[in-house]
Amino acid sequence: MNRGAIAEISLSAIAHNFHTVKKIVKDRPVIAVVKADAYGHGAVEVSARLLKEGADYLAVAYLGEAVQLREAGIQAPILLLFDRPHLDEYIHFSLIPIVHSSASARELSEEAKKKDVLIKIHVKIDTGMGRLGLSSDHAAKDLAAISELPGLQIEGLLSHFSEADLADRSFAVEQLARFNAIRQTLTEKLKREVLSHIANSAAVLGFEDAHLDAVRPGIMLYGYSPFMRQNSDFQLLPAMTVKTKILSLRNVPAGTPISYGRTFITRRPSRIGVLPLGYADGYSRLFSNNADVLVKGKRAPVAGRVCMDTTMIDLTEIDEADENDEVIMLGRQDNERVTADELAQKAGTISYDILTSLGNRAQRIYAENY
Repeated sequence: MNRGAIAEISLSAIAHNFHTVKKIVKDRPVIAVVKADAYGHGAVEVSARLLKEGADYLAVAYLGEAVQLREAGIQAPILLLFDRPHLDEYIHFSLIPIVHSSASARELSEEAKKKDVLIKIHVKIDTGMGRLGLSSDHAAKDLAAISELPGLQIEGLLSHFSEADLADRSFAVEQLARFNAIRQTLTEKLKREVLSHIANSAAVLGFEDAHLDAVRPGIMLYGYSPFMRQNSDFQLLPAMTVKTKILSLRNVPAGTPISYGRTFITRRPSRIGVLPLGYADGYSRLFSNNADVLVKGKRAPVAGRVCMDTTMIDLTEIDEADENDEVIMLGRQDNERVTADELAQKAGTISYDILTSLGNRAQRIYAENY
């Protein structure tokens, strides 16, 4: 038995979610965010499917992620969100730089002059995230200077909302207003429009004014919304199912301590299943005595602390369970399901964390089903 879990990825669900985006944004261009190995779903396979369905651009975080896509034969435009590689790498891999500062723009311009090339760039504006980008206080002046640098052409303008779920939209409205003012100034300076994008999944779902020229969804492509309510509200289909098998099944008497620290002691004669995965496989130690898995379509609680390589579950109420039976850690089995939102709530985190932690460490297989 191999350690860890299998992550089954439904490409049909990803296609469905993509078309949900297109319907909401009235066929605006979609910049599909596939960073962090497509949120744990596998960037190469997911990108290929999204492009087949009509995605216009891909967005990754770092150069290595872009190179992986290019080496897999993916030729679509790729935005590099955070990294600053050498111009040779942008040219060789046909990548679109995102400029975060006047200094980096000047450096890129110097390289472009030496090579006598014209590089199309997108410029990031910090409207309130406080992470990267031209400060909105003097962005108009900086953009004017960047627009005059030789070897560069501003093709796009972007920013990022700082509140992922936009539960209170007031600060997002401020951010959008700042962005639109800068956008207007740039348009007047260039005497042409640039591709402006700020809408993440939350804005796609709940802030139509932010859709602008293109949208940049991430989490919703994978079947989850950033809002704390059911994905079915938005007709999203979770694309990842994480499964394993029962490694061992033990019958123990009442009073038996299970796992490290004796945090779980059986109160009755019990059946304890041992699973071949633990926190080294992305199943958080925070799930100790604090999560359920599915066996035979029924919920079975985690018993004791999650170990590095194993996790124990209480199968006392599931008489029919046996060794080698399938266990669903994330996903649906019969009429029950465990969602990334449920696990995130138990661990005090967000669904993004659950998907990347489990998906990036599991063996992945791909399916055309829901």
